Amino acid sequence: MSLAAEAFVSQIAAAEPWPENAALYQQMKEEQILLSDNASCLAVQAFLQMCSLPVHVVCRPNAEYMSPSGKVPFIHVGNQVVSELGPIVQFVKAKLYLQWCDDATVEEITHPRYGSPYPWPLNRILAYQKQWEVRRKMKAIGWAGKSLEQVLEDVDQCCQALSQRLGTQPYFFNKLPTELDALVFGHLFTILTTQLTSDELSEKVKNYSNLVAFCRRIEQQYFEGRDKDSSSTSRFSKGPLLR
Repeated sequence: MSLAAEAFVSQIAAAEPWPENAALYQQMKEEQILLSDNASCLAVQAFLQMCSLPVHVVCRPNAEYMSPSGKVPFIHVGNQVVSELGPIVQFVKAKLYLQWCDDATVEEITHPRYGSPYPWPLNRILAYQKQWEVRRKMKAIGWAGKSLEQVLEDVDQCCQALSQRLGTQPYFFNKLPTELDALVFGHLFTILTTQLTSDELSEKVKNYSNLVAFCRRIEQQYFEGRDKDSSSTSRFSKGPLLR
């Protein structure tokens, strides 16, 4: 179950109003958070904004270990903690592959960012431990043996399906945003704005102009001007940033 769905079917939603001090926990934005985690965090933030539910973003270097499920983001709502996002499967697989199975990305980006909060040699030990866990999962789902070209083709097919479903509508279900819009935004926006060793992944998304326009629309409507310290003021115009 997704984080948003879990929150709204829980006793919190049924019996208590949404608290003003709800907090969303994630890793440090500038130097630590990885592509897939940033996408999940953005997706949750977008969905809560769409529902007019306030949430304060809290960045912690040990957020992954604070989470009950071991995954980010997680939200502290009242006396409850809800965690884990049910993401778009193909995007998550592709991003995990690039982060942990593409050797150039692993050495230049993933290991340094993942281990950044910790001293040597713990930073290297934890990074290799995480890499081993992810590669074991990728092997189990048949992705360990894929080539980069095959992964990019999977992403392109996913983008094509999303683009056809969106069409010329502002949102996937026409005029009103839903959880699906938040999920798609979180993953696409992160791909478009994150610096990797190659632009091949973001170029796949940029081939679909309605998806890029969709991301701009949600960024402008739900993020710009709301938090000058943590959100961009047009990350599309300023280039690939990760915050």
